[in-house]
Amino acid sequence: MPGRGRASFNKRQKERSRQDKQREKAERKAQRKLEKPATENDAASVDFSAFTEQWALPDSDDESEESDA
Repeated sequence: MPGRGRASFNKRQKERSRQDKQREKAERKAQRKLEKPATENDAASVDFSAFTEQWALPDSDDESEESDA
């Protein structure tokens, strides 16, 4: 079927471009999915005990002693 015209060629090019973008997007999503668990494990291994001591409410120990007396 020769002579389809420029419109058909443009449509094929546009569809091919759309499919390529969709494939690249799926690859990036899969890559992020593989990297995500690694970053969560790093955050889980951090020791936050120093932060909890730093953010403890002031005089929290004094109030518990006063209520016991």
